[in-house]
Amino acid sequence: MTAKPIVITQGEHAVSAQEDAVISTLLGSCVACCLHDPVARVGGMNHILIPNASYSTARFDPEGLNAMELLINDMLKLGAQKSRMEAKVFGGAKMVSGLSDIGNANARFVLDFLEIENIPCLSRSIGGETARHLVFLPTSGIARQKTKPRTTVPDVVPVAARTSPAQDVELF
Repeated sequence: MTAKPIVITQGEHAVSAQEDAVISTLLGSCVACCLHDPVARVGGMNHILIPNASYSTARFDPEGLNAMELLINDMLKLGAQKSRMEAKVFGGAKMVSGLSDIGNANARFVLDFLEIENIPCLSRSIGGETARHLVFLPTSGIARQKTKPRTTVPDVVPVAARTSPAQDVELF
């Protein structure tokens, strides 16, 4: 029996020890941290966005810290041990040129957190300018990503202001 894929979005996480489990998400400037305990065969993924973050503020963001702690704690409940956890990090793209690079701040937050918590990051695919579709197999720790082609938004054509057929109105 194949499990239904678990799809997570911004601010969510999922963990599983089920052999046929699949966790997926779509990332732009957000970052996903995939954690895996190879002995317990438990894994999980979160989807982090630190709004309005610069690198200096992202390092101490309570939402980001909460997202990482929830993921780790839920894995511990399924038998994982923090000392055996391994990470893979994805996302953090700069989706809109000319705006702040929030994707970089999101990625730096996760990488710094992993370093502070002594969780090795086995691989990463961060930055760039394209979205990623990520699929994670939590019991094996296998992660696969597909980049999504960059789309362009057509130029906005100004619309002429409408004139009202109504009579003049006096405001007082």
